[in-house]
Amino acid sequence: MQTKKYSSYAQIDSELEILKVEKEISYQKLILSIEKTKESLSFVNVAANVAERVKSTFFSSYGTILRLFIPIIIKWFRNKKRGE
Repeated sequence: MQTKKYSSYAQIDSELEILKVEKEISYQKLILSIEKTKESLSFVNVAANVAERVKSTFFSSYGTILRLFIPIIIKWFRNKKRGE
């Protein structure tokens, strides 16, 4: 890390003011991030996310389940019709 050299107290004061503003910006970003996290963890958002995952899981597997069981059901009906 390179050490800064200052030629006046005005430069030091200016650098300290910049660091103070950067610190405040970082603090406000942290506060905003915490608020967004609280919102995303609210009951409504969590419930909506769970519902969306259940829906996507069910409907993506629903087609696979149908493709597997339709031939079995058709065969069962044919056998039932024949009296077997």
